[in-house]
Amino acid sequence: MKLPRRTFLHLAVGAAAMSLVPRLARAQAYPTRPVHWIVPFPPGGGTDIVARLMGQRLTERLGQPFIIENRPGAGTNIGTEAVVRAPPDGYTLLLVASVNAINATLYDKLSFNFIRDIAPVASIIRQPLIMLVNPSLPVKTVREFIAYAKANPGKINMASAGNGTSQHVSGELFKIMAGIDMVDVPYRGTAPALTDLLGGQVQVYFATQGPSIEYIRAGKLRALAVTTAARSEALPDLSTVGEFLPGFEASLVYGLGAPKNTPAEIVDKLNKEINAALSDPKIKARLADMDGTVLALSPADFGKLMADETEKWGKVIRAANIKPE
Repeated sequence: MKLPRRTFLHLAVGAAAMSLVPRLARAQAYPTRPVHWIVPFPPGGGTDIVARLMGQRLTERLGQPFIIENRPGAGTNIGTEAVVRAPPDGYTLLLVASVNAINATLYDKLSFNFIRDIAPVASIIRQPLIMLVNPSLPVKTVREFIAYAKANPGKINMASAGNGTSQHVSGELFKIMAGIDMVDVPYRGTAPALTDLLGGQVQVYFATQGPSIEYIRAGKLRALAVTTAARSEALPDLSTVGEFLPGFEASLVYGLGAPKNTPAEIVDKLNKEINAALSDPKIKARLADMDGTVLALSPADFGKLMADETEKWGKVIRAANIKPE
């Protein structure tokens, strides 16, 4: 039987509307049980604090526990893979960080593709690194540092928190853009790197603010600049590297991800709740205490940001021939 065109169109529209009902109902009901938010870092660090702060907010807003699970190891790859392999139902989430973008190139044989296999849900925070030098180094600005490094090629030791860390690739990007030669000295984390920077065994380190701010305030370390495009709210008098080296930008970005094919309605619901939390003055103040700037993006814009970061750090890793430890 041949249906009249008008009747066919009405039936087609009705069928499409009916297909939306289960998806909308699923999104409205979500979550109906505890949600596991995997943080691929040890407890107690900045990423852990961000996840617990936002997880508590989501628990209060959505009525189900958002349980933070720390699964460190293999440079975050263990925790990330656990989320990649999880059912795409919104009940297993990932604390996404800049290191995920770095690892996409750093590791040759990952069993997953971060950009392909993790759906971007929401960005949360952006943090700068601080370019620190030992006060014995006769420089007070980035411009003076570059001039000194060019006059003393290969004589400046640059600490890093380990091969392929954000601190390391940020320093390598600086070397490339400034056209200078420094010796990379990798450490197992920030604490030993700062210890040797204080002792003068290394002369420069691109550090996170938290562990270094008191040394800066006490005059034990000299801060030359922050690495973000904009100045830090916590250190407004400190210039950016980009003011001396146009185009330079490096930062730590944290956000929320989920397995690919997680229903768009659930992704959108989580994005809406995260962005609402980021507009809360109390949460903004907590993030500001971590020298973080809130970063409220749509899932698509967050995905583009992480793709751009992956491309940028991939070029640096290949140019500097960085290999995992």
